Amino acid sequence: MSQKITVTQLLQQLSDQNIQKVKLAITDLDGVLRGKVISFDKFKSIAGSGFGFCDVVFGWDSSDVAYDNATVTGWHTGYPDATAVIDIQTLRRIPWENDLPFFLADFGDSKGNCISVCPRSLLKKIDVQAKEEGFVAFCSQEFEWFNLQDNTAELYSGKFRDIRPMTNGMFGYSVLRASQHSAFFHDLFDLLKKFDVPLEGLHTETGPGVYEAAITYSGILEAADRAVLFKSGVKEIGHRHGVLPTFMAKFSENLPGCSGHVHQSLWSSDEKTNLFFDKKTKTGISSLMESYMAGQLHCLPYILPMYAPTVNSYKRLVEGAWAPTTITWAIDNRTTALRALPSGEKSARLETRVVGSDSNPYLAMAACLASGLYGVRNKMKLQVPPTTGNGYSDKKNGILPSSLWDATQAMKQSSLAKELFGEEFVAHFTGTREWEWRQFSKVVTDWELRRYLEII
Repeated sequence: MSQKITVTQLLQQLSDQNIQKVKLAITDLDGVLRGKVISFDKFKSIAGSGFGFCDVVFGWDSSDVAYDNATVTGWHTGYPDATAVIDIQTLRRIPWENDLPFFLADFGDSKGNCISVCPRSLLKKIDVQAKEEGFVAFCSQEFEWFNLQDNTAELYSGKFRDIRPMTNGMFGYSVLRASQHSAFFHDLFDLLKKFDVPLEGLHTETGPGVYEAAITYSGILEAADRAVLFKSGVKEIGHRHGVLPTFMAKFSENLPGCSGHVHQSLWSSDEKTNLFFDKKTKTGISSLMESYMAGQLHCLPYILPMYAPTVNSYKRLVEGAWAPTTITWAIDNRTTALRALPSGEKSARLETRVVGSDSNPYLAMAACLASGLYGVRNKMKLQVPPTTGNGYSDKKNGILPSSLWDATQAMKQSSLAKELFGEEFVAHFTGTREWEWRQFSKVVTDWELRRYLEII
């Protein structure tokens, strides 16, 4: 475990390097990075105490439209500044911006009191709970995403109708397609590593212009930081290659959706023993891992918006599209909600396959860990056997909500969700998801025009 740097050490280090400016960022509820560049003199004055950042980042949606149903902030509060505390341990250099120093922050105060609706703060809270119970959570998120030709001016003028992928054809695991765009492909791998977002693997996936990347395993907070910075980094690097990456869960009705699977395991407090593995059992699954999975399955219908947060998310969660629709588990089965991989003492882990690429990594990992710990605390047992074969047809334990509205209502009314994440967070987050649904519901779509304009 690397030694943590102090504020004094950090400031001296940056001063010795004649740093003139730094970049700071936080994430909003949608997982969008919001930030600013400040002078080094300003950074010196706030590095240990925090700084004011307008709390509108929790009061508007991904399009910067203010919610009309929020209580934590709004026109009624005047959108004041909240205190954002810089996590100096997140120091990175942005290699595609002349090694500009970069830091993540979250909302709270220097005494450790957090704002309940801050995604990174929520994950930190759940992580502390795990450690207090004797567990160290390790995680990694893997992403699939489409790469499009960067013609944003045309897209905005044409209402996003002229969308062209970077490459054509269905080329999963294609050496050819990766080689044809090798400059972009290798920049992703190499620059992200320099940005301290190391990848275990990168390859093309099925679909025109689709890539998949697996981020290297780490402690859960670092894993979420890496996942958030991965998505932002891919977009920034892509822009420099004339590529527009999108992490929409379902880019096209005719193509597979894009996942953001979360791999996770619990380790002993000394980080030497993987508590998900038990060589004495037939499967290798420990009793603790069984309880962890049972907790996730039990909680899944009530926290689904944390894995699938947009209207578009639910167009991925359909039968036969490589995404789960049933509350199921199995060993190494890609049609179930939970894919257990108890393959060895070092690698035993759980893959939560419900999570989409459009998820906020902090919320997705908080949901995984909190629901898993719920099962561990309550010594839950798996109530259903592992699925054999097609998980889409195994509906005996129930199916997932099929729309953002239904999923949000289940979470909003759930005492379990409030127990896991707190009443204020659940109320605010579900309110933002209701807002998202209302924005979609009032729009007249191209599909409606094509179907009804002339014939009705």
